[in-house]
Amino acid sequence: MPNILDIRRRIRSVINTRQITKAMKMVSAAKLRRAQERALAARPYAHMLTNVLKSLVARADIYDPETGEPKHPLLAQREEKTILLIVVTGDKGLAGAFNANITKAAMRFLESKEGKNVDIEAVGRKGRDFLRRRFPSAKVQTRSLVDLEESIEAAPEAGERAGTIQITGEHVGILSQVDFAQASALAQNVIQRYCREEIDSVYVVFNEFKSVIAQRLIVEQILPIEQVGEQTVRLAEEPTEEEKRRVREAAISAGVGMRGTEGAPEGAAGFGTAPVDYIYEQPPADLFRALLPKYVGTEIFRALLESVAAEHAARMTAMDSATNNATDMIDSLTLAMNRARQAKITKEIIEIVSGAAAM
Repeated sequence: MPNILDIRRRIRSVINTRQITKAMKMVSAAKLRRAQERALAARPYAHMLTNVLKSLVARADIYDPETGEPKHPLLAQREEKTILLIVVTGDKGLAGAFNANITKAAMRFLESKEGKNVDIEAVGRKGRDFLRRRFPSAKVQTRSLVDLEESIEAAPEAGERAGTIQITGEHVGILSQVDFAQASALAQNVIQRYCREEIDSVYVVFNEFKSVIAQRLIVEQILPIEQVGEQTVRLAEEPTEEEKRRVREAAISAGVGMRGTEGAPEGAAGFGTAPVDYIYEQPPADLFRALLPKYVGTEIFRALLESVAAEHAARMTAMDSATNNATDMIDSLTLAMNRARQAKITKEIIEIVSGAAAM
C-alpha cells in the first residue's frame, strides 16, 4: 500500500494542476468571447462586399464576348498542376486534438492530390513544426508574413522545386492578434502567384467556427473563384454528438454565449438581388480588378478569425475536461489515503491489543 505522505504530496500536486487548468479554461473562455466579437464585427463588411460582387456578376459579363477570356485572372480556371495549400493551425498546444485534426486533414488532402505539385503556406507554429518534419522548404520563396508586404512587389524568380510537396511560407505568431493587413498581404502574395500562373488553385484547411457547438473542419477552395458568395468545400468533418455535448457543458460552466458568427446583416442579402439596373461608371474589368482581390483577402481573413475562435473553444473544452479529471483523481487519491490511514490505525490498535494480551 502506498505511503500516506506520498499520497498527500500527489494530492497537493493534482490540486495545483487543477488550479492551472481551471485558470486556463477561464482565460480561453474570455479570449473566445473576444474572438466571437471580432468575427461578428468583420461580418457586415464581408457580407456587403460579397453582395456587391454578386450584383456585379449578375449585371456584367464575366467573360469577354470577343475572346471568351475571363475579365479577371482570378476567374480563370486551369488544369491543376501546381496547388497551393494554406494550413491554419494554432501557435500553442493544450487544445485537445485541435491541431492534430487539422494536420491529419491536410495529409489526407495531400494524398488525394498525389502526383501533383503542392506548395504549402503554414500558418501557426504547430502546423509549421509538423510539416517541417515531413516536407522540404523551398529556398527561393520561403518568407515570413512580417516582411511579406515589403517583398510583394519584387516577385522572386522561379527556381527548382525542393520536392513535389514543398513549404513555401511560414507564418508564426500572427494568430495572437489577427489583423486584416496581414491577411491582405498573404492574399496579395497568393493572387500574384495565381495571376503569374505559378499555381493553378488555392485551398485552405482550417476549423470553421459558426458557434461554440457548431464548428467543422473543412478544406475550402479559395481560387479559382467559381461562384461568388458560395463556399467550395472539398473536405469536411463534423464533430460528434459527444464532442458537441462536452463543448456545450464547458461553455455553460464558463459563461460563454452560444451565439453564432453567421447570418447576413439586415438588408444586405437583398442588395445583390434587388431588381434595379445599375449604371457603372467604370468598366466591369476595372471593377473586378478592384473588388476580387479584396474578396480573396476577406475570405482568408475570415478563415484566420474562425480558426482562432475554434482554437480557444477547443482549449476551453480540453481544460474543462482536465479540471474534471483532476477533481476525480483528487477524490480517488483521498479515498486511497483514508484507506491507508485506516489500515495504519487498525494495525496499531491490533499491536497494542496483542501486546496487552501477551502481558
